[in-house]
Amino acid sequence: MKPYAVIGAGPMGLCTVRNLHKHGIPCVGFEIHSDVGGLWDIDSPTSTMYESAHLISSKKMTEFAEFPMPEKVAHFPHHSELRDYFRNYAREFGLHDLYEFNTEVVHCERVGDEWQIVTRIVAGERKGEEQTRLFGGLLIANGTLHHPNLPKLPGEFAGELLHSSEYRDPAIFDGKRVLLVGCGNSGADIAVDAAHRAKSVDISLRRGYYFLPKFIGGKPTDAVGGKIKLPKFVQQRISAGLSRLMLGRPSQYGLPEPDYKMFESHPVINSLILHHIGHGDIQPQGDIADIDGHKVTFRDGRSGEYDMILLATGYKLHYPFVDSAHLNWQGFAPRFYLNVFHPEYDNLFLMGMVEAAGLGWEGRNEQAEMVALYIRQLSYGADSARKLKQTKRERASVRADGGMKYLELERMAYYVHKDTYLKALRSHTADLQRDLPARDTGELINSTVGAA
Repeated sequence: MKPYAVIGAGPMGLCTVRNLHKHGIPCVGFEIHSDVGGLWDIDSPTSTMYESAHLISSKKMTEFAEFPMPEKVAHFPHHSELRDYFRNYAREFGLHDLYEFNTEVVHCERVGDEWQIVTRIVAGERKGEEQTRLFGGLLIANGTLHHPNLPKLPGEFAGELLHSSEYRDPAIFDGKRVLLVGCGNSGADIAVDAAHRAKSVDISLRRGYYFLPKFIGGKPTDAVGGKIKLPKFVQQRISAGLSRLMLGRPSQYGLPEPDYKMFESHPVINSLILHHIGHGDIQPQGDIADIDGHKVTFRDGRSGEYDMILLATGYKLHYPFVDSAHLNWQGFAPRFYLNVFHPEYDNLFLMGMVEAAGLGWEGRNEQAEMVALYIRQLSYGADSARKLKQTKRERASVRADGGMKYLELERMAYYVHKDTYLKALRSHTADLQRDLPARDTGELINSTVGAA
């Protein structure tokens, strides 16, 4: 078996390499930065992290089950603590030795049933050196939050225009009249940062959002009520009711009401922005109608003068190193079975192209184990792998949404319903595990490995 290539050393890439190695599948990881951590290492060239950023979900609902975060770490850790967590995870399982760091993946092309991959060294004495190798398979784990979505604005702005992906330090707001566009979780965080430094802060929203506090009764919100499985419409109603009880309605703060149900778009886990709106530190505005110089006119006829516009408008999926023809792209996203299995290719996987409320890194780790088991069982010709191979061909276009009507947004294109997704994932994993051969798996891997 030729080694499999893994792109990325963020949390998804790391647990992918961990599971491949655990199940005896030879692999090589590629990371453009000098160490692991991906998005959570603010010094990585592909990171879109900012200095004040913390984990949105709580640590206990997010961490890897086999590698819990230390008790001393707060419920919602700072990004630097998460960078250290992933470095410690990599050390614990010997993953650094399986990676080539400071190495960019330039191009991936299918050659027969294998993948020809061109890589380039980006630092050190060998900077610029390229290498072309053949691999038995390709697992793409380069992340989903690094390529900015840049909408076209109606007019020309004479001030400073930037995307939240470029934001690092709130000092950039000092003394400026700032307009934030968009109110996802990053947008809300950044608006709160700006409120402490800017001369004025307005936030433009074209749709409504649901807001949730980070804590209820002293416990992280995402950990409350998780042991009781309720129908999704009941979960939606309870969560929306809690939001109204704890924080009130968005319209009470001058914000638009959402015209969709809770969890049909990702809620904003941030009550501080409402605090600052209530204190007049942040002024809500509607959608932008026109921009002329420093003047921005909104659809309700109001206008304002601004020195800076910061677009908190999210991200696009971005795989520049592989032709989109290989990715079964439909609409905003590739269409893979369970967001991970290519319908036709048996050795191409999109790792971590999945989002769901409460999925955490452990849910992604379970995804990685399912894929590792599939690769191994396929190499044996096991019935469970043949069954999954047929399923992924027939059901690639079936989304694990559990009947949720997610908004047709870039951000929601690869969103799934957690319980529906995990049920399908665990069912396949159980089938693959039951079908394990009696013979030593390491014997087959070691006897068939070829040079890359």
